[in-house]
Amino acid sequence: MSILVLAEHNNNDIKSSTLNTISAAAQIDQEIDVLVAGYQCEELANKISKCEKVSKVFFVDNEKLENPIAENIEPIVMSVAKKYTHIMAPATTFGKNIFPRIAVKLDIAQVSDVIKIISSDTFMRPIYAGNAIATVKSNDKIKIITVRPTSFEPVETSGGSGMIENLSFDSQNNNVEFIEREESQSERPELSTARVVISGGRGLQSADNFKLLNEIADKLNAAVGASRAAVDAGYVSNDYQVGQTGKVVVPDLYIAVGISGAIQHLAGMKESKVIVAINKDEEAPIFNVADYGLNADLFEALPQLSSELDKLNTIQK
Repeated sequence: MSILVLAEHNNNDIKSSTLNTISAAAQIDQEIDVLVAGYQCEELANKISKCEKVSKVFFVDNEKLENPIAENIEPIVMSVAKKYTHIMAPATTFGKNIFPRIAVKLDIAQVSDVIKIISSDTFMRPIYAGNAIATVKSNDKIKIITVRPTSFEPVETSGGSGMIENLSFDSQNNNVEFIEREESQSERPELSTARVVISGGRGLQSADNFKLLNEIADKLNAAVGASRAAVDAGYVSNDYQVGQTGKVVVPDLYIAVGISGAIQHLAGMKESKVIVAINKDEEAPIFNVADYGLNADLFEALPQLSSELDKLNTIQK
């Protein structure tokens, strides 16, 4: 068997989703090749070559690859695809954008959002908004797989000694042009990879009240999320949305504040290691998945929580 992982990165740093995907690949085979396509990212290729389990890094450097446009990356993957039994990428917007195109070109059924590797041809993935888990067996000669990063521990970024091989790039794509990228900037951890997440729902009643969550998030070094209801109400932008149509998170601690627990939201967070729910409705479905539940008015509970965290931080100092 031979495995190729398509690396997600920003031309300077390795995205943690890539390290998770390499870890998933290592459950199939211990020798893994990684494709790095970008611009002025030779140093990045060197970093990835030193990652655990990496045997070889294919490096493609071109100005047109500065931003990951599927029409540019697909022909690079296709140029080496038939050497491999498995081609893998994280099930992020990056992988979801590129891999369906590759699957169509190879006339292969893609296996998406894998959360567990059973064997080299059998995988587990969530269906029906995470309410059921399907075990899928692929008989294709080449397996095209996206994996849910939060379901796999990342590999170490040291200990490897993979060789680097340059690939040429001659894109014939003249139909798609990158215009600009707009990204929200935050000093807090990235929502999809944060170890602690505190999310707010419609129960917060306004955008201004999200300040209550921000205050606690800063004290816990947590990311801030939101339910779809809160996003639709305009309290926060859709970058914050956790759920089936938002981000899937699996933090060590997930705090749901004023969130009822609709199926759509649960699909994005119910695999969290510890779930704490704060809601004044004792019948709220969120309590069915919570490890700890507080039936209370969030406008009373959050200031008390913030005060207790201040005391704890004072003791630790």
